[in-house]
Amino acid sequence: MLSKLKKYISKKIISIISFNQAKEKREMWTDFLSLPNINIHDSFQPKDVSYFKGKNTEYGEISIDEQFYMKEHCSILVFPEAKLLIGKNVFFNNSCSINCLDKIEIGSNTMFGEGVKLYDHNHLTKISDSELSISKAEFSKAPIIIGKNCWIASNVIILKGVTIGDNSIIGAGCIIHKSVPSNSIVKNNQNLIIESIT
Repeated sequence: MLSKLKKYISKKIISIISFNQAKEKREMWTDFLSLPNINIHDSFQPKDVSYFKGKNTEYGEISIDEQFYMKEHCSILVFPEAKLLIGKNVFFNNSCSINCLDKIEIGSNTMFGEGVKLYDHNHLTKISDSELSISKAEFSKAPIIIGKNCWIASNVIILKGVTIGDNSIIGAGCIIHKSVPSNSIVKNNQNLIIESIT
Protein backbone atom coordinates (compact mmCIF):
# COMPACT_ATOMS: atom_id res chain seq x y z
CA MET A 1 0.00 0.00 0.00
CA LEU A 2 2.81 2.41 0.92
CA SER A 3 4.60 1.57 -2.33
CA LYS A 4 1.49 2.47 -4.38
CA LEU A 5 1.14 5.74 -2.48
CA LYS A 6 4.79 6.63 -3.18
CA LYS A 7 4.32 5.92 -6.90
CA TYR A 8 1.14 8.00 -6.97
CA ILE A 9 2.85 10.95 -5.24
CA SER A 10 5.89 10.68 -7.54
CA LYS A 11 3.66 10.74 -10.62
CA LYS A 12 1.78 13.77 -9.29
CA ILE A 13 5.01 15.67 -8.57
CA ILE A 14 6.40 14.87 -12.05
CA SER A 15 3.09 15.93 -13.60
CA ILE A 16 3.13 19.29 -11.75
CA ILE A 17 6.78 19.96 -12.71
CA SER A 18 6.08 19.09 -16.38
CA PHE A 19 3.00 21.33 -16.41
CA ASN A 20 4.95 24.25 -14.90
CA GLN A 21 7.82 23.80 -17.38
CA ALA A 22 5.41 23.72 -20.34
CA LYS A 23 3.64 26.82 -19.02
CA GLU A 24 6.95 28.67 -18.62
CA LYS A 25 8.00 27.64 -22.15
CA ARG A 26 4.70 28.96 -23.58
CA GLU A 27 5.08 32.24 -21.71
CA MET A 28 8.66 32.71 -22.95
CA TRP A 29 7.47 32.07 -26.53
CA THR A 30 4.67 34.62 -26.17
CA ASP A 31 7.11 37.20 -24.78
CA PHE A 32 9.51 36.51 -27.66
CA LEU A 33 6.75 37.00 -30.26
CA SER A 34 5.73 40.28 -28.65
CA LEU A 35 9.06 41.89 -29.61
CA PRO A 36 8.50 44.44 -32.40
CA ASN A 37 11.25 42.99 -34.64
CA ILE A 38 9.95 39.39 -34.47
CA ASN A 39 7.35 38.29 -37.02
CA ILE A 40 6.89 34.51 -36.94
CA HIS A 41 3.82 32.77 -38.35
CA ASP A 42 1.75 30.84 -35.83
CA SER A 43 2.36 27.56 -37.70
CA PHE A 44 6.09 27.66 -36.77
CA GLN A 45 7.32 24.49 -35.03
CA PRO A 46 8.72 23.97 -32.47
CA LYS A 47 7.51 26.94 -30.44
CA ASP A 48 10.66 27.09 -28.34
CA VAL A 49 12.70 30.24 -27.70
CA SER A 50 15.81 28.17 -26.95
CA TYR A 51 16.26 27.64 -30.71
CA PHE A 52 16.87 31.41 -31.09
CA LYS A 53 19.98 33.31 -30.02
CA GLY A 54 20.89 36.97 -30.22
CA LYS A 55 23.55 39.15 -28.69
CA ASN A 56 22.95 39.76 -25.00
CA THR A 57 19.28 38.78 -25.46
CA GLU A 58 18.83 41.33 -28.28
CA TYR A 59 17.77 40.10 -31.71
CA GLY A 60 17.76 41.55 -35.19
CA GLU A 61 14.75 41.41 -37.49
CA ILE A 62 13.31 37.90 -37.82
CA SER A 63 10.52 37.21 -40.32
CA ILE A 64 9.39 33.60 -40.81
CA ASP A 65 6.41 32.76 -43.04
CA GLU A 66 3.97 29.87 -42.61
CA GLN A 67 4.82 26.16 -42.42
CA PHE A 68 8.44 26.51 -41.29
CA TYR A 69 9.55 23.45 -39.36
CA MET A 70 12.83 22.59 -37.61
CA LYS A 71 13.81 19.24 -36.17
CA GLU A 72 16.05 18.73 -33.12
CA HIS A 73 19.30 20.49 -32.18
CA CYS A 74 18.92 23.41 -34.60
CA SER A 75 19.89 26.98 -33.77
CA ILE A 76 19.13 30.40 -35.21
CA LEU A 77 21.50 33.25 -34.30
CA VAL A 78 20.42 36.74 -35.39
CA PHE A 79 22.50 39.65 -34.09
CA PRO A 80 20.95 43.09 -33.55
CA GLU A 81 20.76 45.02 -36.84
CA ALA A 82 20.90 41.75 -38.80
CA LYS A 83 17.95 40.45 -40.82
CA LEU A 84 16.64 36.90 -41.31
CA LEU A 85 13.84 36.33 -43.84
CA ILE A 86 12.41 32.83 -44.38
CA GLY A 87 9.64 32.07 -46.89
CA LYS A 88 6.79 29.56 -46.79
CA ASN A 89 7.10 25.81 -46.35
CA VAL A 90 10.79 25.67 -45.41
CA PHE A 91 12.16 22.61 -43.59
CA PHE A 92 15.35 22.22 -41.52
CA ASN A 93 16.45 18.71 -40.57
CA ASN A 94 18.41 17.93 -37.38
CA SER A 95 21.44 19.98 -36.28
CA CYS A 96 21.15 22.85 -38.77
CA SER A 97 22.33 26.34 -37.84
CA ILE A 98 21.79 29.85 -39.15
CA ASN A 99 24.43 32.40 -38.10
CA CYS A 100 23.21 35.82 -39.19
CA LEU A 101 25.15 39.02 -38.51
CA ASP A 102 24.18 40.76 -41.77
CA LYS A 103 21.30 39.30 -43.83
CA ILE A 104 20.14 35.80 -44.71
CA GLU A 105 17.14 35.20 -46.97
CA ILE A 106 15.67 31.75 -47.69
CA GLY A 107 13.02 31.28 -50.39
CA SER A 108 9.81 29.28 -50.11
CA ASN A 109 9.70 25.49 -50.50
CA THR A 110 13.39 25.05 -49.70
CA MET A 111 14.57 22.01 -47.77
CA PHE A 112 17.73 21.56 -45.68
CA GLY A 113 19.32 18.21 -44.82
CA GLU A 114 21.00 17.44 -41.50
CA GLY A 115 23.92 19.54 -40.33
CA VAL A 116 23.61 22.44 -42.79
CA LYS A 117 25.39 25.62 -41.63
CA LEU A 118 24.90 29.19 -42.92
CA TYR A 119 27.48 31.92 -42.10
CA ASP A 120 27.05 35.44 -43.52
CA HIS A 121 30.27 36.63 -41.87
CA ASN A 122 33.94 35.88 -41.22
CA HIS A 123 36.15 36.92 -38.33
CA LEU A 124 38.41 39.80 -39.37
CA THR A 125 42.06 38.84 -39.68
CA LYS A 126 45.28 40.80 -40.10
CA ILE A 127 48.98 40.05 -40.25
CA SER A 128 51.44 42.27 -38.46
CA ASP A 129 55.11 41.45 -37.90
CA SER A 130 54.54 38.10 -39.64
CA GLU A 131 51.96 37.13 -37.03
CA LEU A 132 48.31 36.41 -37.76
CA SER A 133 45.70 37.91 -35.45
CA ILE A 134 42.05 36.93 -35.58
CA SER A 135 39.45 39.25 -34.11
CA LYS A 136 36.90 37.65 -31.81
CA ALA A 137 34.46 40.59 -32.02
CA GLU A 138 34.93 42.14 -35.50
CA PHE A 139 33.61 40.61 -38.69
CA SER A 140 33.47 41.05 -42.45
CA LYS A 141 29.89 40.48 -43.61
CA ALA A 142 27.91 39.89 -46.80
CA PRO A 143 24.34 38.57 -47.32
CA ILE A 144 23.36 35.01 -48.15
CA ILE A 145 20.38 34.57 -50.46
CA ILE A 146 18.93 31.12 -51.12
CA GLY A 147 16.20 30.92 -53.75
CA LYS A 148 12.89 29.09 -53.90
CA ASN A 149 12.48 25.34 -54.38
CA CYS A 150 16.05 24.45 -53.41
CA TRP A 151 17.37 21.32 -51.75
CA ILE A 152 20.44 21.87 -49.59
CA ALA A 153 21.67 18.37 -48.68
CA SER A 154 23.32 17.19 -45.46
CA ASN A 155 26.45 18.84 -44.07
CA VAL A 156 26.55 21.67 -46.59
CA ILE A 157 28.24 24.91 -45.46
CA ILE A 158 27.17 28.15 -47.14
CA LEU A 159 29.47 31.14 -46.65
CA LYS A 160 29.01 34.91 -46.82
CA GLY A 161 28.19 36.69 -50.04
CA VAL A 162 26.64 33.61 -51.70
CA THR A 163 23.45 33.64 -53.76
CA ILE A 164 21.93 30.28 -54.69
CA GLY A 165 19.37 30.58 -57.49
CA ASP A 166 15.90 29.05 -57.55
CA ASN A 167 15.39 25.33 -58.23
CA SER A 168 18.93 24.32 -57.29
CA ILE A 169 20.33 21.25 -55.53
CA ILE A 170 23.49 21.46 -53.43
CA GLY A 171 24.95 17.99 -52.87
CA ALA A 172 25.98 16.62 -49.48
CA GLY A 173 29.19 17.92 -47.95
CA CYS A 174 29.72 20.89 -50.28
CA ILE A 175 31.27 24.14 -49.05
CA ILE A 176 29.60 26.90 -51.06
CA HIS A 177 31.82 29.99 -51.21
CA LYS A 178 30.64 31.43 -54.53
CA SER A 179 27.21 31.98 -56.06
CA VAL A 180 25.26 29.27 -57.87
CA PRO A 181 22.89 30.10 -60.77
CA SER A 182 19.26 28.98 -60.82
CA ASN A 183 18.45 25.45 -62.01
CA SER A 184 21.87 24.06 -61.00
CA ILE A 185 23.12 20.90 -59.32
CA VAL A 186 26.34 21.23 -57.31
CA LYS A 187 28.17 17.98 -56.50
CA ASN A 188 31.06 17.35 -54.15
CA ASN A 189 33.81 15.72 -56.23
CA GLN A 190 36.06 14.19 -53.59
CA ASN A 191 37.89 11.66 -55.75
CA LEU A 192 37.86 8.93 -53.12
CA ILE A 193 40.97 6.75 -52.93
CA ILE A 194 40.23 3.11 -52.05
CA GLU A 195 43.11 0.83 -51.11
CA SER A 196 43.14 -2.82 -50.18
CA ILE A 197 44.15 -3.72 -46.60
CA THR A 198 45.86 -6.93 -47.75
